[in-house]
Amino acid sequence: MCLGVPMQVVSVGDGDIVAEIDGVRKEASLMLLDEDVTVGDFVIVHAGFAISRLDEEDAQETLRLMREVFKLEDMA
Repeated sequence: MCLGVPMQVVSVGDGDIVAEIDGVRKEASLMLLDEDVTVGDFVIVHAGFAISRLDEEDAQETLRLMREVFKLEDMA
């Protein structure tokens, strides 16, 4: 199963970003995103691409729901 995950941008490079959630960092391309992204923004990362930007409130609510559904013991 592949999911798009809300992550917070920690660095912005030339056409890519590093984003983090729960201590996990991932690189993602900005190729599919038509908005400017800055450090501190939240983006949906899917398959190595930032696919949309979202506000912090929406990101936190989505993460809360994901943590309820995908409990660590269910992932093992």
